[in-house]
Amino acid sequence: MIDIRLKVFRCVAVNLSFTKASQELYISQPAISKHIKELEREYNCRLFDRLAGQIQLTAAGLLLLDHANKILKDYQKMDFDMNALQQKITGELRIGASTTISQYVMPEIIAAFRRQYPDIHISMLSGNSREIESALEQSRIDIGMVEGIIRQPQLRYTPFMDDELVPIVSTKGRLADRDTLSIEELKVIPIVFREFGSGTLDVIQRALEKRHISLTDLNIEMNLGTTEGIKHYVEHSDCMGIVSIRSVNKEIYNDVFKIIDIDGLKINRQLVFVEKQGDRGELQRKLKAFITKSYKV
Repeated sequence: MIDIRLKVFRCVAVNLSFTKASQELYISQPAISKHIKELEREYNCRLFDRLAGQIQLTAAGLLLLDHANKILKDYQKMDFDMNALQQKITGELRIGASTTISQYVMPEIIAAFRRQYPDIHISMLSGNSREIESALEQSRIDIGMVEGIIRQPQLRYTPFMDDELVPIVSTKGRLADRDTLSIEELKVIPIVFREFGSGTLDVIQRALEKRHISLTDLNIEMNLGTTEGIKHYVEHSDCMGIVSIRSVNKEIYNDVFKIIDIDGLKINRQLVFVEKQGDRGELQRKLKAFITKSYKV
């Protein structure tokens, strides 16, 4: 029932890429171009400027994007309400989650959620916390989940789960015989962190600042873009990593990693929902209620 052209247009507009829209919507690139050309013919205007292999929205494109966001949101609510008359919960839910959450928290939750609501189609975007917040502001996702560092006043943050970041070393490395380290020793040990923009690194940085330590005081060997990358690097080196306890439970049980305590340094955080102010989509509410019922803060 929905005009597929609006959905295609919005996807191209938020990605500024015909290729990415094709991949995201599972529609061929010629079909994507056809839908955009039909809209341009219908309204007798260009929606995109095409320059040097890149595209950008024209003034008409920006206006249409504003309307498309409103129309597609209203359609989603209509679809939900009409199906609810038949006791059927259906619709499309676009989730964004920071890397740690998308890898170690959400798969189990989504599997359980879909067992209860099999007619809800879910897609999930993964990125660091700042990328997820940006995707939400650009209307590329309906709801995000990030580490609990509140940044954007135009977004709303709601805690749903506690987490702890722990220092890990390889059980085969030179630090394997240590149980604790002092803050001074921490400064000289080679360490691997997540990349800048990561919520995990933000939380670590704030915890260190409370002990009057900056990142420049540490012996940072490398910044890596994923927790899995840190784990693999630490496993095969004498470096330390600081990661979510949720990401290493199996490896600790299997004696791959060991947790080392740092005197006076505990790094706790909250995982939070992040939404646009004022947004109250029914599918978002269903997901939030499902998660918060399972995980009490």
